[in-house]
Amino acid sequence: MQLVQEQKCFGGRQIRYQHESQSLNCSMQFSVFLPPQAEQGAVPALYWLSGLTCTDENFSSKAGAQRMAAELGLALVIPDTSPRGEGVADDPQGAYDLGLGAGFYVNATEAPWNKHYRMYDYVLNELPALVEAELPLSGKRAISGHSMGGHGALVLALRNPERFVSVSAFAPISNPTDCPWGHKALSAYLGEDRAAWAEYDTSLLLKAKGCALPMLVDQGEADNFLAEQLKPQALKAAAEHVGAELTLRLQPGYDHSYYFIASFIEDHLRFHARHLGC
Repeated sequence: MQLVQEQKCFGGRQIRYQHESQSLNCSMQFSVFLPPQAEQGAVPALYWLSGLTCTDENFSSKAGAQRMAAELGLALVIPDTSPRGEGVADDPQGAYDLGLGAGFYVNATEAPWNKHYRMYDYVLNELPALVEAELPLSGKRAISGHSMGGHGALVLALRNPERFVSVSAFAPISNPTDCPWGHKALSAYLGEDRAAWAEYDTSLLLKAKGCALPMLVDQGEADNFLAEQLKPQALKAAAEHVGAELTLRLQPGYDHSYYFIASFIEDHLRFHARHLGC
């Protein structure tokens, strides 16, 4: 890990690192907030996955999460949303919802994406192994995210419940096999095999596998993407079908922006802190 920049923040440290990723076959940057309690010993971590067009800096600079994370003694680990750099494939038309900034947290199987786009493996295995070896992290993990990142957080938790103690999301893409964003990304990265798509669909996974982890989801009712792209009703129906512990909160007047995230991030951090034992 190479240090890129570091700032003092609420008694802790906001840090940006760079490293060579074996999973993604490129150089990656990610951000970490270490609370002041990390000076005395290892602390648990919340992994945050950002949405379309974002990098590791959106959450760290816009969500206002560090104050509460410092109070709770909770580290924040914030990866980028896709591989980057020379030779990494991108959408030929420069679309925002495919390629750079739009990795969708899957392991791509189709060329040219399969050379680099393996964000699922990166977030699940490579990044935790790296930061937990190099930083004062206890190995206790929770996961959260926004939009595409909410989809990623829920999929990772549902498929690997032993790796996390809790999961939450803001405006997640809840049923990507049945929305335009999902059709575009999943068909490009995974081909036309709908069974492969289902392995990255939160609602289908929850209905098929259930979930023993506590789940918290916030959705703004004034979100422009709510009806066509996000479909929280599919997630709610799946949770009811299997009796999963899902708290789905519809927030009147809130949109898809970081103003929405900043308004409720304290609730999510406290939710995860309870389950992490902070």
